[in-house]
Amino acid sequence: MVNSATQKAVIRPVIEPVEGIDAGGFSRLITRAPQVFSHLFASLAVAERAAGSSGKNTARWSILMAAPQAELRLDAQGLLSGSWREPLDGAPQRANFLETWAQWVAQHPIVVGDDGAALPFVGGWSFYFSYEFAEQIEPSVSLPAFEPAQRVGFPVAIAQYHAAALIFDHATAKTYLVHDGAHPATVAAVKTALAAITLPAIKPLVEPDNTLIIEGLIADDSARYQSGVQQILDYLRAGDVFQANLSRAWRFYAPEIDAGARIFRRLAQYNPAPFSAWYRLNEGQIISTSPERLVDYKAQAQVGWVSTRPIAGTRRRDANPERDEALRAELQAHPKERAEHVMMIDLERNDLGRVCQPGSVRVDEFMVLESFAHVHHLVSNVCGQLQAERSVFDLLAAVFPGGTITGCPKVRCMEILAELEQTGRGPYTGSVGYLSLDGQMDSNILIRTVFLAADGIGEFRTGAGIVMDSDPLRETIETEEKARGLLLALTEPAERLL
Repeated sequence: MVNSATQKAVIRPVIEPVEGIDAGGFSRLITRAPQVFSHLFASLAVAERAAGSSGKNTARWSILMAAPQAELRLDAQGLLSGSWREPLDGAPQRANFLETWAQWVAQHPIVVGDDGAALPFVGGWSFYFSYEFAEQIEPSVSLPAFEPAQRVGFPVAIAQYHAAALIFDHATAKTYLVHDGAHPATVAAVKTALAAITLPAIKPLVEPDNTLIIEGLIADDSARYQSGVQQILDYLRAGDVFQANLSRAWRFYAPEIDAGARIFRRLAQYNPAPFSAWYRLNEGQIISTSPERLVDYKAQAQVGWVSTRPIAGTRRRDANPERDEALRAELQAHPKERAEHVMMIDLERNDLGRVCQPGSVRVDEFMVLESFAHVHHLVSNVCGQLQAERSVFDLLAAVFPGGTITGCPKVRCMEILAELEQTGRGPYTGSVGYLSLDGQMDSNILIRTVFLAADGIGEFRTGAGIVMDSDPLRETIETEEKARGLLLALTEPAERLL
């Protein structure tokens, strides 16, 4: 693959402070000016940690992308389309998505400069990978098709170039407009939208949002899920796999034109998380409040550092503080949860070891307990130094899809999950993220995520990691505990910003 370090031309980002709007106003900008803005990457919550414990701050930045200038798209038939400086010739063609994207990125000037050093994004690319994108990375795997990819044309993968973005720093409560200096019309449109929404006379109003968003909510049969767990236990006893993450779906219909905005706002209220996103395409929307990072990349003193942050181990929250603390303690001490977590750490170490300097991969946070609105999780952080000859595209290929939501060994687990789930996952356990022109990259794993197609048909999935001593009923209950925040957002009243 092309290493982005081979780029030759250099430009500096333009960074301007913005007054009168914070991350809370970013979703209003999308609804007020949907043609000006596209995707929102939102740090909606910092995980709670036990008193005296330390951990990385994964919820510092929220980024609102301006509308894209170019895109590369992979469809359900495996065809690439799009245009950049060198448009793809004629009709869509068969080619490797990551390799083509890497070539396009290498054509663009790299952005450098002290002013942009502290910001995570200085213009660049957003991207989305469905779970089925794994077929391009691991051609030996055959996965069921995600039906909306065929019904409404939702892409299997897409990368879009954004010349401008708004960035909110949650640590300093400051907002910035950043752009590449080459697209004045885009910048002018962003400033016009900002001026309209930050006028003193225009204040957000709050009123109860009591109307239903969805109709006809149907969950996959719990008995069928328990049967699937039992079949995975058979595979475990046979030695095929050591752990597998089986999922189930909830499906619904959301007829209102503003359903995506309302779902995002409700999820922000009921299920906030550090790696949240609202990824908007004409064919549908991905609305995610994910607590899990797939992988990030940062360069320091010409050295590229990468990290992945696996989650494995879950307990529900309880409104009673004493019972809640007991659940935390149970999770931290439970042999099954700890064994599953160690397997996931080993899998992530192996994935990073394929592209990192030998001996550089280490675990710098081990089984930290992080608490969110509805669940407690065990979380670790695995990091390493990217090999000089490797690129972020090699890194993404090495870690995707995340091991925590497939299992170990990854390829065999994907085969078994395809056999048992019998339907495509689509966004669920895929990823959205961004790649800045200065080389920085961050991405999530799309769990706690709603997909809403342009025709109003939506779904979400949750899963559980199955190991040798798993109980089918308990694992089914875990999927329902993970779904709780999503179900509340879709079915309960909430405050509505107008």
